[in-house]
Amino acid sequence: MEVTALELPIHKHPLYPSTRFLYARCEGCRVRGHIYGGYRCNDSGCYNNANPGGSFHKECGESPSEINHPSHPEHPLTFNAKTGYKRCHLCGRLIRSGYCCAICHFVIDMACAQKPPPPPAIEHPMFHEHSVVRTKEAPLMDPCKICKCLIDEGYPYECLTCKDVFHLDCVNQSREVNHSSHSSHILEFFTSESLPENAEKTCILCGEESENVLYHCSKCNFSICIDCKRNPPPLTVQHTKTHRHTLSLLARRVSFTCNVCGMQGDRSPYSCIQCSFLVHRDCIDLPRVININRHDHRISLTDHIGRRGNLKCGVCHQSVNQYCGGYTCSTCPDFVVHSSCPTKHRVWDGVELQGIPEEEVIPPFKVVGDNLIQHFSHENHILRLESDGTSTRDEKTRCEACVSPVYSDPVYSCEQCGFILHKTCANLPRKKRLPFRNIQFKLYAPDMDSYEAFECYACKTMFSGFRYKAYRISIDVRCGTFSELESYDFHDHPAVYYNDKKASPRCRACHQRGEMSQHMLSCNDCDFALDFRCFNLPRVVKHKDDEPPLSLCYGEDPNGKYWCDICEGETNPKDWFYTCSHSGVTLHVQCVLGDFSFLMPRRMIKYRRYCKFEVVPNDHCSRPFCACCQSRCIGPFFLKISNPEIIYICSEGCLKEKIIIPFIEVRSTI
Repeated sequence: MEVTALELPIHKHPLYPSTRFLYARCEGCRVRGHIYGGYRCNDSGCYNNANPGGSFHKECGESPSEINHPSHPEHPLTFNAKTGYKRCHLCGRLIRSGYCCAICHFVIDMACAQKPPPPPAIEHPMFHEHSVVRTKEAPLMDPCKICKCLIDEGYPYECLTCKDVFHLDCVNQSREVNHSSHSSHILEFFTSESLPENAEKTCILCGEESENVLYHCSKCNFSICIDCKRNPPPLTVQHTKTHRHTLSLLARRVSFTCNVCGMQGDRSPYSCIQCSFLVHRDCIDLPRVININRHDHRISLTDHIGRRGNLKCGVCHQSVNQYCGGYTCSTCPDFVVHSSCPTKHRVWDGVELQGIPEEEVIPPFKVVGDNLIQHFSHENHILRLESDGTSTRDEKTRCEACVSPVYSDPVYSCEQCGFILHKTCANLPRKKRLPFRNIQFKLYAPDMDSYEAFECYACKTMFSGFRYKAYRISIDVRCGTFSELESYDFHDHPAVYYNDKKASPRCRACHQRGEMSQHMLSCNDCDFALDFRCFNLPRVVKHKDDEPPLSLCYGEDPNGKYWCDICEGETNPKDWFYTCSHSGVTLHVQCVLGDFSFLMPRRMIKYRRYCKFEVVPNDHCSRPFCACCQSRCIGPFFLKISNPEIIYICSEGCLKEKIIIPFIEVRSTI
């Protein structure tokens, strides 16, 4: 049976009932925690990293547009989705939406609207020997005496005798509870450090490891976290698309293989005894048809993957069990994905596509004749294909899309204005999904009358060619054409996308770790890693017109010291470097390319809206001095800026120090 969308006053888009298990922030009450059997929004604009699919608790999604609340009996309160940042009169949290009184400007958040107002004082609190009073002072980032977590928002309760502070929800909770997931015994409140060393300190239900407090049964060594105590999962779930029978919660530690995703689990599956069916709770009510950022086509959920040419997951690149369910592509028979991998917030845009027609693919150009096209980036003129290699060009002739030299590659060119595109660049798709974000990117060409440079989100390179853009994120077309699991000449194994700010590996080419390493290529078979700036290094470079081309060398074991022929400094042979097969010279990558090799030469270019410069080839007899570092500009290009006097900049670092940072400092004082 198809799920019907509901028009509810709480949200601007239709909401769909959902039996999915999520850990998210409810868009109604703005409380982060477990959401079971709530509502979801199917609009991609409501999806972000903290909120999978615009999620709502059931009671929040069904909240009325107007209420009468005992905290403000004088007037009714009306729900306002955009209150601006105001402080709830009851709990003190800063909120952006809530129930407001149009007359008194009284406002409370949705969580407070669903329960009685908190008492101003508690004479005999459950967890403290003295009475406590509710303070209306801003939180001081002190830890709650009970749960040990910082009180970073809301009005706390305070003991005036010993000055301890408490969360509103902690100070009066019970020391013992009868919980639906463990009805045989009472669960008692414990701090983690007070439990024996061998006691269970992770929640049996959700797997959360508690560093502070939990509820525990000493007889069964059964523990649950505070969140699962307050918001227990349902004991039974009915979802026929996952399984035809009712599923029951098996609340215990148990090793099992999930019948939906084929992955191992260690606790609290939902089960059907008569079918011997076990499933992770996160695998219940998975979306049926979706787009992900690892594939160009839609993928569909299937109960049985079956035999296929490639049984490696297209997201995590681990083995997939052919006898279990997963996602497959009807266009690409070898593409498969684990059931649990594509719904991660970094991969999926949150939109379920079942019943939604496929989006029309708009080609990048129209064919208007034999070898003639009208490209979207240059609609006023016709481009002609030159593919025979007879029109050999030099380093100065560059593709408008990738800003790389053309040489004798097949190109489309404009006879009227000299506009040139590589044939491959002319065929770049107008829309594309990239692993850097879960949203769809669109291809943009620079305005021919006003060129603008940007910093690529993936490789951090200044670039003035075509870009793939989504919201405020821009990816240059070199990074935008990266494909996972392809074989490259710099490594023996296929490369995959890697992004982990907490554990950035060291780039094999430059041996740097840091800002450049947040987006990387890595290898599943060894410890090889490469940042995107080094991945995009041109394999062949013409450094000087009258000299042989330079080739990129992927490092080597040294027999002696190497020296850069440009800066005369020592070259680390384990780093990638450029070399000439004729002369044997070695050169630093930075000395050969500099920071401005992917800005179109001889053009006036804007950068960050307030900086404008000309990109000048450094091919004169005398090299200018940089206005920032006072050194000669040694790179192949430098910037010429009227500020209002003419100055020269040698590197991106000097550009930021001389122009950008002073501008920001001046603007901040206005």
